[in-house]
Amino acid sequence: MTTIKTAISMPESLFEQANAIAKELNIPRSRFFALATEAYIRQYQNEKLLEAINNAYVEPTEEETILQQEMRRKHRNLVADEW
Repeated sequence: MTTIKTAISMPESLFEQANAIAKELNIPRSRFFALATEAYIRQYQNEKLLEAINNAYVEPTEEETILQQEMRRKHRNLVADEW
């Protein structure tokens, strides 16, 4: 895997917290930032997936409601014919 060096700017207090955690985990600071970025990307993708799933369950459109009513009517007729 190719690695790319980059410079980022952040508040000093955030940098100090990240640096302290990297030391606590005994990993290089750059590895800590890579792990944090991966975790954020995974969280972002999960939120987008959840949003897409929730959007699939929104109230049906008028067209969908009409289609659903027609399907129910046809199903009732099929069941009634069997009796």
